[in-house]
Amino acid sequence: MRLAVAQIITGADPAANLELIREYATRAKAAGAELVVFPEAAMRAFGHRLTDIAEPVDGAWAGSVRSIAKELGITVVAGMFTPGKDGRVRNTLLVTGPGVETSYDKIHLFDAFGFAESDTVDAGTAPVTFEVNGTIFGLATCYDVRFPALFAANAKAGAQVNIICASWGAGEGKAEQWDLLVRARALDSTTFVVACGQGDPASIGLPTTGSAPTGIGHSAVVSPLGSELVALGGEPELALVDIDPSTVAEVRGKLPVLANARTF
Repeated sequence: MRLAVAQIITGADPAANLELIREYATRAKAAGAELVVFPEAAMRAFGHRLTDIAEPVDGAWAGSVRSIAKELGITVVAGMFTPGKDGRVRNTLLVTGPGVETSYDKIHLFDAFGFAESDTVDAGTAPVTFEVNGTIFGLATCYDVRFPALFAANAKAGAQVNIICASWGAGEGKAEQWDLLVRARALDSTTFVVACGQGDPASIGLPTTGSAPTGIGHSAVVSPLGSELVALGGEPELALVDIDPSTVAEVRGKLPVLANARTF
């Protein structure tokens, strides 16, 4: 299976961000990808108001993403914002493509490093998996990467690939933590991990927006044994990778961490 990682840098305008999605999805399809992953906050970058653009997954913005996926015949995973409780939004991953339609609401909210995502975001409650051409994928968003149980739950639900969409906050040691966590989650769950982050605005001469997590890049694709198959820098980039999901069963035969795990 050929996958694409679209490390883009989004801004405040959802319409302009849609055009980025169209551009990169078109390039991914032309290169033979069956699925293209975009980052968290693909609808609107953090550092801007979210409540005024939040809409249901059957709304206009999501409908446009759906049309792009249908027109190209490719599955798209992209971060958006949907209405939540008490005036908050939900940090949602939309998944849409041929025979595929689902969404995931971020479970673990980033109340860390002096940032309080829970002030404006309503947490999701359940893991989500989906299937594309016989391969099962699990979903996670940004801070979720620090919680191995979600990745194990996706794997136990059949996932051979875990997707992480992020807009990772910059800071001392944060890039190293991201790289380590992405590889660790592949080993924890013995799945491929496809980790797509927002690119670094500074890489193209754009300012960051206050304390908002606007992205550092470092998107990656990791094998079930923790080897990096793709490792990007900070700039916007489309990366393509061929994976063989059938190797997951072989890896789990050699390294049965899921079967060996005990609950305390």
